[in-house]
Amino acid sequence: MVIASAEVNDNKNHRLGVALMHHHQLLILFALLIFAFGLISRFAERNSVTGPMVFMTVGILGSSLALGFLHVTPDMGPVKLVAELALTLVLFIDATMINRSVFSGESMRIPIRLLLIGLPLTMVFGTLAGVWLFDGVGIWAIVLMALILSPTDAALGQAVVKSEGVPVNIRQSISVESGLNDGIALPPILIAMALLGAEAGDHEGAWFGFVIKQVTLGPIVGLAVGWIGGMLMQKMSDKGWTEETFQRLSALPMAILAFAFAESVEGNGFIAAFVAGLGFTHAISSEHVRHQVQEFGETEGMQLILVVFLIFGLAMVPAAVPHWGATELVYALLSLTVLRMIPVAISLRGLKLDRATVAFIGWFGPRGIASVLYLLMAVAAIGIEGHERIMSVIVLTILISVYAHGISATPLSKRYGASRPSLDR
Repeated sequence: MVIASAEVNDNKNHRLGVALMHHHQLLILFALLIFAFGLISRFAERNSVTGPMVFMTVGILGSSLALGFLHVTPDMGPVKLVAELALTLVLFIDATMINRSVFSGESMRIPIRLLLIGLPLTMVFGTLAGVWLFDGVGIWAIVLMALILSPTDAALGQAVVKSEGVPVNIRQSISVESGLNDGIALPPILIAMALLGAEAGDHEGAWFGFVIKQVTLGPIVGLAVGWIGGMLMQKMSDKGWTEETFQRLSALPMAILAFAFAESVEGNGFIAAFVAGLGFTHAISSEHVRHQVQEFGETEGMQLILVVFLIFGLAMVPAAVPHWGATELVYALLSLTVLRMIPVAISLRGLKLDRATVAFIGWFGPRGIASVLYLLMAVAAIGIEGHERIMSVIVLTILISVYAHGISATPLSKRYGASRPSLDR
């Protein structure tokens, strides 16, 4: 008995040592990548090579699909922690980018239509295409897949939103749509996960009670945390008590506080983080202070986003590859083209935009960080077993999008910009 107990302890210690070794290797790899890519980042951008492309590719090369020097699974604790932290900060910063006049003025006609008409149509069309293509897959699993693939990520095509050749209103529209649609998509994603859990045999009443708490208490807590934090920041800044360094550092703690307080009362932390960002920035009257918060928050968020893409390549892609087939590829391609571009065209009818502009906006709807993080959230909530096929489709769509939109952003922006009258810019 003593020998057996010693063997068990030795096995546990060995597994712990292996896990720690992998974590250290992952940290070393990430640090080296951040530094190395930073050195050539401007050169890479000019040559249509994006950070997500590089980090995801290195992740795939380091996974069991290629060199196999790192073993990371989607359900590992550190993976979940990094994903939650990244999504929390991204949602908070996205919300702070919404100024008081975001839903007013002539320039907001395009993003409002994209969000209120195009986004719901993308969700509906994605569901219908899934029902048509995937026999034997439950309806709520298909709905969840369509919802996770509905938000866009302008960061995958940074050349588009930075290009001075592209008219300002088009750049702004793509950026605003990307900043808001992940927050808008979150509540229906939570509901779909609840229905999927009920379909799998969990107690339906308990699931719905949980979701109601999530979508009501989350916004209440988030608004309170954000508004109080913003008021304090503005008041202390007016007194001259707050250094600019700590103004810039405030985004991460405020996002974490909103998340943690909401989760402690069974509200949804991600919804709370998004609403907290709205409350925080609207409680701050100083444009300078808001800029400090946003600028450093974007920097923090970029680091987390890149590590998520590294983990995506290491963990999610290898898990998905065995489930890829012709049907999965067809859906992924439809999701990035028809299922996005037709809703965009419908939503923009009547705005007197030419076909090239509608096609340009329709194409640049990359699936990126929001879809990755919602996928990881779904894995944590409902698990992979029994849902391998829809998970693999999401992974494949994101994989194609990272390369296709990253590579095409610079040349298509130049080509589109060259065709625009100079007065449009």
